[in-house]
Amino acid sequence: MAQIQFSKGVTEETVPDVRLTRSRDGSNGTATFYFQNPQILSEGSNEEVTGMYLIDEEGELVTREVKGKFINGKPEAIEAIYLMKSTEEWDRFMRFMERYANEHGLGFNKS
Repeated sequence: MAQIQFSKGVTEETVPDVRLTRSRDGSNGTATFYFQNPQILSEGSNEEVTGMYLIDEEGELVTREVKGKFINGKPEAIEAIYLMKSTEEWDRFMRFMERYANEHGLGFNKS
């Protein structure tokens, strides 16, 4: 049960494009999530975006670095950045992503 939420208790069904970068020594990394037309921004939604919550059986990873993208005044996308400042945080994030990828049919491509 790996899920992503922007508002506590409301699971986002839109599957994001995720880009990972990692320092050469592996001490830190960045995950950039891009959600095109996420449900939280749909017209019928009255939920407030309070952050991005990555939830699985191990617990919760949280970032507040969440930005909305607007075109002609209408919400189009959400970009969220999750920073990892240690190898332990990187490993924990990768365990979450492996679960999320398996449940949502995501693949991994090296650049």
